[in-house]
Amino acid sequence: MPTSRRTLLKTSAAAAAAFSLDWTRAQAQAETVRIGVIYDLTGPFAAGGSVASSIGTQIAIDLVNEKGGIGGKYKIAPVNVDSQSKPDVAINEANRLIDQEKVDILNGVFASSHAVPLAAKVEQQKRILWITTAVSTAVFKDKNLQYVFRAQIHSDQYGQAFASFINEHAKAKLHMEPKDVKVALIHEDGPYGVGVAAADEAFAKEVGLQVVLKEGYSASAPDLSVLVTKLKRAKADVISHAGYNPDITLFLRQARESGLKFKMLFGAGAGYSQLDKLRATFGADIDNFCNIDPVPAQLLDPAKLAPGIGDLTKTMVARYREKTNATEVPPHCSMGFNQTWILLNNVLPVAKEKYGGFDPEAIRKAALDVDIPAGGTIQGYGVKFYPPGTPLSGQNERSTPVVMQNAGERITVVWPTSIRTQDPVFPLPKGSVYAA
Repeated sequence: MPTSRRTLLKTSAAAAAAFSLDWTRAQAQAETVRIGVIYDLTGPFAAGGSVASSIGTQIAIDLVNEKGGIGGKYKIAPVNVDSQSKPDVAINEANRLIDQEKVDILNGVFASSHAVPLAAKVEQQKRILWITTAVSTAVFKDKNLQYVFRAQIHSDQYGQAFASFINEHAKAKLHMEPKDVKVALIHEDGPYGVGVAAADEAFAKEVGLQVVLKEGYSASAPDLSVLVTKLKRAKADVISHAGYNPDITLFLRQARESGLKFKMLFGAGAGYSQLDKLRATFGADIDNFCNIDPVPAQLLDPAKLAPGIGDLTKTMVARYREKTNATEVPPHCSMGFNQTWILLNNVLPVAKEKYGGFDPEAIRKAALDVDIPAGGTIQGYGVKFYPPGTPLSGQNERSTPVVMQNAGERITVVWPTSIRTQDPVFPLPKGSVYAA
């Protein structure tokens, strides 16, 4: 009998310990929000801005966790995956995050060629896809998405900025009427490049610019000399280039070797926003090129933003430099940080407090409640998502890009004129190797 009693006590103690451990684990899970984070950490997109975006995202997560988590209570546990610059890998990893990791929120996505299929996949499974970086308008247009959100700008806005800048400055800077300015549109042939080029063409025609060439190519093409030859024949005054990273390097090298001349080149973010990398390869050759993208937060005047935003930007910049030893902090860091910060600070707390949890339905409702005025984010623009039933359901209706210019070894904002930090150099000065 004593032995039986000892056995019973041991069994009871073991059961109690097991229950305590399960309860502790349950409590830990209840107090942690797991978020799948998808970026290209290897492959050509990594150096085109994806790694910089991923670092921005992690900085945002770190800052929130250091203050106790979402609403000061719920720590964020990121589940990071590498989509390897391949759409099929991105889809497989998203499936794994949803099916095996049981994650309800996916955050990140650099390439539009990944975002388009991922948006359809995640929407079908009624999980949340929170896009930080990919810009293609095609992700949202006429899809009536309910669970996919993007505070980032969309590719149609690149075309609007491109055409508006030229239209505003043609007469005073080029001494030409807009109708006499010849533009060439070259682009990688994925959703990102196609979207930017289509918008460039539409808005260029709207203001009367001459589109003399529109040409796509594979971002992995080993040779772009035929494209360069076509540009030389077209004699374009201005070139718009939507490319990633290796393809930009290849194009600029072959353009210089063949003696291609132009009055200005406009990049469309991606590899053109990785100024440190371009300068390491081309030095002063890229001086005064323009680039259209969401603004790097550190270029904005904090006095024109909501209280505390300037300090937040300083923290982000300091941590990025600490992690990378980089001199320039690219726009992609701001993109990854800004969009993730909005999710963690403006959406998830409301989902929990107002709608009862962190499930997709609560998050969807909370996202549609977001109403941030202009100046309320580190990138200057406000946030209000188009509601279901509208052509761009899930897209931020208040996002805006800027035109930046590589001025020596620094970046300046030259458009919109209302917030510019420098008068644009337009056309390229005679000392440029590409100057017409």
